[in-house]
Amino acid sequence: MGHWSYGEMRDCFGISLNQYLFYGGYPGAAALIEDEERFRQYIQSAIIEATINKDILMDTPISKPALLRQTFELGAAYSGELLSLNKMLGALQDAGNTVTLAGYINLLGQSGLLCGLQKFSMDIARRRASIPKLQVYNNALKMVYCPLSFEQAVLNRKEWGRIFESGIGAYIVSQAFVHRFEVLYWREKNNEVDFILRKNNSVIAIEVKSNAEKRTKGLESFRSLFNPQSAFIVGDGGISAEDFLLTDLRKLF
Repeated sequence: MGHWSYGEMRDCFGISLNQYLFYGGYPGAAALIEDEERFRQYIQSAIIEATINKDILMDTPISKPALLRQTFELGAAYSGELLSLNKMLGALQDAGNTVTLAGYINLLGQSGLLCGLQKFSMDIARRRASIPKLQVYNNALKMVYCPLSFEQAVLNRKEWGRIFESGIGAYIVSQAFVHRFEVLYWREKNNEVDFILRKNNSVIAIEVKSNAEKRTKGLESFRSLFNPQSAFIVGDGGISAEDFLLTDLRKLF
C-alpha cells in the first residue's frame, strides 16, 4: 500500500492543497496539524523511527545504524535538491565512504522513505555516476526538519518553492513505487528538467514551477534533444498542482 495521495487526504480529512504540500499524506498525523510540535513528534517516532528500527535494522545487518539515521535526516532536509555523496560525507560524522552512503540511500528507498534519483542519460555508466537528486516519498518526512511553521513557509517564497517541488516529487516517486516506472532528472550545463518519467520506451518530461521567475529553457532543450512523448510544466504557466496531484500518472504513458 502506497502513501496517501492529495485526493485521499482532501476527501477524508478536508486538507487543502498547501496543507498537503507541507504536512504530507500520513492519515495518522492529519488530526495533529494544528499542533505542529505534536505533528513533528508523531512523524519522528511513529513513522521514521519505526520504519528504520523495524523495517530496516531488524531485517538488514547495518554496521553503522547512527549513520543510516543521519543519512536519512540530511537527505530528507535536502529533498528536491541535488546533493553529491562527497558533500554528504563531509556533513556526516563517521561517514565511511560513498559506497556505504549509496547503499543506505538504496535501503531507505526500498522502505518508502527517501530515494536518490539518477540523471537521465542514454549511457548507463554516466547515469550511475551522476550526482543524486534526493527525494522523500512523503513531504511530511522533509517538513520534520524544517525550522519554519506552515504560515512562515507559505510566506517565504524561496523556501516554499523547495517545499512545492519536493511535494510534487513525493507524489511522482510514490506513484512510481507502486506502478513500477523509472523517475530521473536531467541536467546539462545550465539546463535542467526536474523529473523525467520513463516506462519501456516512453519518456515524460516534467518541470515544476512554483513562481513566475523560474525559467523553462531546460524543458525546451530536453524536448529538442530527446523528443519525449510528453513535456509539460506543473505550476505557474502549466497544469495546476491540484490537477496534477489528482492525475493517475500511469495514464501519461
